[in-house]
Amino acid sequence: MIAGLTAFAGLSAQKTHIVVKGDNPYNIAKRYGMTVDDLVKLNPSSKDGKVSIGDVLVINKSANNTAATPVKSTSTAAKLGKIILKPKQTIYGITKQFQISESELRALNPNLDSNMKIGDEVILPLVNIQKFGGDQQEVAVVTETVKPVVQAEPTKTSEVVVADENSYIVQSKDNYFKLARKFNLNQKELFALNPGLEEKGLQPGDVIQIKGNSAPTKTEPKATVVSQPTSTQTYSTTSVLDDYVTYTVQEGDTVFGLLNKFGITLDELLSLNQNLSQGLKSGMVLKIKKLETAYVKKSGDALNVVLMLPFGFDSGDSKYRNLSLDFLAGAKLAIERNVKSGKNLEIKVIDAGNEKSFKNSLTQINPANTDLIIGPFFKSSVLEVLDYVKASKIPVVAPFANSDDLLGHQNLIIIETNDYIYADRIVKEVKDAFSDQKIYIVADADQTYAKYLETNLKMNIKNANVVVVKSASDIQPDQNMMTGKPAPVIAVLANKSDDAGDSFGNRMIALSKEVDGLKSFSMYYSPIFEKKVDELSQSNLVYLMDRKIDTEGTFEKEILADYQKKYCKSPSKYAVIGFDVVNDMLSRENKKGEIFKQMNKVQTQLATKFEFEKTKTGAYVNKGYRVVRLIPN
Repeated sequence: MIAGLTAFAGLSAQKTHIVVKGDNPYNIAKRYGMTVDDLVKLNPSSKDGKVSIGDVLVINKSANNTAATPVKSTSTAAKLGKIILKPKQTIYGITKQFQISESELRALNPNLDSNMKIGDEVILPLVNIQKFGGDQQEVAVVTETVKPVVQAEPTKTSEVVVADENSYIVQSKDNYFKLARKFNLNQKELFALNPGLEEKGLQPGDVIQIKGNSAPTKTEPKATVVSQPTSTQTYSTTSVLDDYVTYTVQEGDTVFGLLNKFGITLDELLSLNQNLSQGLKSGMVLKIKKLETAYVKKSGDALNVVLMLPFGFDSGDSKYRNLSLDFLAGAKLAIERNVKSGKNLEIKVIDAGNEKSFKNSLTQINPANTDLIIGPFFKSSVLEVLDYVKASKIPVVAPFANSDDLLGHQNLIIIETNDYIYADRIVKEVKDAFSDQKIYIVADADQTYAKYLETNLKMNIKNANVVVVKSASDIQPDQNMMTGKPAPVIAVLANKSDDAGDSFGNRMIALSKEVDGLKSFSMYYSPIFEKKVDELSQSNLVYLMDRKIDTEGTFEKEILADYQKKYCKSPSKYAVIGFDVVNDMLSRENKKGEIFKQMNKVQTQLATKFEFEKTKTGAYVNKGYRVVRLIPN
């Protein structure tokens, strides 16, 4: 659609402007020496500040064309007002509400920073306050001489903006996919050339390296696996440091918001964090509260570990026997590795039976001489174990159970990543790739996660057109209203069944042959994603998975070789899980059994990434996962 509009604009005698990130009617009109009313008359769709990135706006014939000449900086008298900051207001929120660019906001408020506090005054153009302030009207009016922000017409994103032969200037619509195609680089190579880029992300105006000695010369596979680099929103960004629950301050945080988030008073926060007197700054690590007394080993030198697996020998229930035997095979390999490294371990394996017979297995646990319990598998059984060891606070590891009613237990470690964490990451990925496409979400019968995605996409993306469908066959290419040709869409899979994955994968392959620029995402892994890598890469597929073995890694090669030597076969899925869970937990234990002091370490085992966060209610939850991107040639 944008291409069609651009072609149409070229036929007009009027000058045009392409809307980029940060634009609004106020700063566009000022840039071209027009009033907002004049701009709205020429472009009725821009009324009330509603312009979207990529829109082509008609500019008055007599307006200065800043695409050729930047606006000259001149001093003019302007009527300004002040607002009082409310709770949860951020720099980003102010720019959106009052339709002003961040550069203009900072020009009016040179000392403005992310440590702004409730009650602070912020200077804004009076007309913006009156028009967009709502109940937050100005508290005082000031007349000052201010310099307009100097802005040149941005370079169109279709052009390659090169600073020199080895570098490139990041544009507002750039993303990793575009750069990979533009410069024949994969994401790993881009990060290797630009240390710190993975954490910072692509910022318009930054100069990045696109060539250099550090770029690998070999051709990487199209399916590129990268670890999840950012925190998600489902759980607080907390960890443990020196017997305290700590929190790393994020951009946009306020003291008021933190008090509400953690249910503490300002006095309590200040007493633990003397450096707060200098203001709240992004990246600060704050102590939130003292940890409750955790488990400490009572006696003996050996760590006594119990594995509770549902073999079902005593109950005559063999439903989960093979799964348990595979899990135990991987666990044994992990135990042997830790013994070789010097750990003194006493291991007891208990048949946890099934959910009905589970109570009988509890009597085999000695709370006075047990330092760690790994298992059982089922939520109801985990709850019974937690109740049984409540007085002794023995750490309990749940390999598969994960639900809200488990989160209130301080001595529980949950391994399985919650699906809402996957959903939050998909929202971020779609937001980064979005440029006015229609968004389809393929739901399962329950639609819980599809509705969650829909709500959050609409909250995070302005004017998002989101449609929830029951089948991938319902996904249709959009239509360019000017040319009548198919236009790309964004498709998201929120159904974990393999059949849904097959249907989604095949539909993406078919659509990618009809239209260029298709973007597809999946909350879950499906076997078709690995079977048809080349075809699905044409739809720029990004999917999430909890486990992925890097077969080229030194550690991974060693473990796979050891397993092959011990069992004369490759490890099954549950053998891998058994190794990963047991090896990760044992590597965090010290001689006193103080496993919780090491929970802040991010570790990757054979296939699983472990990145634990302590929830507000107590339990430790793993939020680690892998992001797989299929990048087309």
